[in-house]
Amino acid sequence: MEFGKKRSFFGKMGEKLANVLVSRAVVDEDLLDELEEVLITSDIGMDTTMKITEGLRDAIHADYLSKPEEVRERLKKIMADMMNKGERHKLSADRPLIITMIGINGGGKTTTIGKLANKLRGEGNSVMLAAADTFRAAAAEQLCIWGDRVGVPVVRHSEGADPSAVIFDAIQSAKAKGMDVLICDTAGRLQNKKNLMNELEKMNKVIDREYSEAARETLLVLDATTGKNAISQAKEFGDIADLTGIVITKLDGTAKGGIAITIADEFDMAVKFIGVGEGMDDLREFDPAEFIGGIFDE
Repeated sequence: MEFGKKRSFFGKMGEKLANVLVSRAVVDEDLLDELEEVLITSDIGMDTTMKITEGLRDAIHADYLSKPEEVRERLKKIMADMMNKGERHKLSADRPLIITMIGINGGGKTTTIGKLANKLRGEGNSVMLAAADTFRAAAAEQLCIWGDRVGVPVVRHSEGADPSAVIFDAIQSAKAKGMDVLICDTAGRLQNKKNLMNELEKMNKVIDREYSEAARETLLVLDATTGKNAISQAKEFGDIADLTGIVITKLDGTAKGGIAITIADEFDMAVKFIGVGEGMDDLREFDPAEFIGGIFDE
């Protein structure tokens, strides 16, 4: 992933942390206070920030850390350990696999579906897309454009059609053609939370009934540039869907990167992929140590 060569994906977070650590000759409470301030202003929530700084304070006292470089390395470890969810970072290797993609409109969901389809197809999987976001104008057209670019079929109905009917037809087609992976787009917003929950429940019932033998993934797509708003989105969608992982998009120069740490900590949720650009190949498998290393390292 070469996160270390892509410091711009994390805004000024790494630069600010480095400046704090190199500007102080001693390890004291003032140093911890400054680190805490940088973390909070980098989209890391207050509770998560306090866990990080308390863990660092304990390590300083227990292991007699007296040099800023030692503090830097321990801080990296604390943050990486906080994000590390083990095997949950990996997408299911079972086939057939149905991936349901959820998230608000404008968060990069359709683009992520296209990139994920491209990645899976490049790994030798046969992939099909289901355009079940039938409530947003041009959603199916956008998905079809990605399908053409990647070279995968798309099952779609007319705008305003029943999303569950799209899922039903897509499953029948995927089964008939022996597809390895079916990726389902879903509505990012309906009239209210209850309607969205009902639609997701209907789609899940169709999948359970029509393709019970398929492995399942439900991925929430979050836009890193929305900062702390992504936390509320994670809570809202986590309340209405059985999430198996997170995809964080738009980790470019305007994103601070800290939101990924907060999501992993507050919701015990594994980040599976990050989007680092607009190209078809700009979807990376997530690795906690490399991600944190990319924040700190030149």
